[in-house]
Amino acid sequence: MRYYPIFLDVEGQACLVVGGGEVGARKVKTLLDCGGLVGVVSPEVVVWLEEKIQQGVVELKGSHYEERQLQGCFLVIAATDDVELNCRIAQDAEKRGLLCNVVDYPQEGNFILPALVQRGALTVAISTSGKSPALARQLRQDLEQRFGMEYSDFLELMGAVRERLLKDSQDSRANRERFDQLVQSPLLELVRRRDYEGVDRILRTVLGQDYSLKKLEISW
Repeated sequence: MRYYPIFLDVEGQACLVVGGGEVGARKVKTLLDCGGLVGVVSPEVVVWLEEKIQQGVVELKGSHYEERQLQGCFLVIAATDDVELNCRIAQDAEKRGLLCNVVDYPQEGNFILPALVQRGALTVAISTSGKSPALARQLRQDLEQRFGMEYSDFLELMGAVRERLLKDSQDSRANRERFDQLVQSPLLELVRRRDYEGVDRILRTVLGQDYSLKKLEISW
């Protein structure tokens, strides 16, 4: 593989996006959604980004890029329409040992951003190793049809079950078998149909009488 696939924890980390257009704004939104502390450098920004700056959610670091703006950063995204500037940002980031993504020119940075399908806690990432972003977008659209919002609710339920079961039982093998039973059961389809009685029936069958949506404090 050309790239090593990971999911990166940026919560509370300083992230810099150079570029305030539509592309830069999308990168800012994703970083904010993941808990990043985001700064932006751009002479102009789109309306959404201006609102976030005014709200104090995003910090405007300056109108023009300077290397000193990388001080204290965890990662940087170069998202301007100036190829030469983007490459310079990547070189500066490399000198400082920072993670850097260069929009449209992935070979200049040291990481790329996949196309994402997100359903609550479920994240499906699609990458073509930078060879065809158009195909990655098409695959994302296909998977958005495949994975509905029931997956978000299902994972909320599974997370509650996991937290409770690991407290109730220290038998890791038995717990693993129970988790597998739930995943292989019709539980997901019952969640999709909002068949609460059916969900409770499976929970009690697999886990015991002490398990139900109410007792797990799940309300949809």
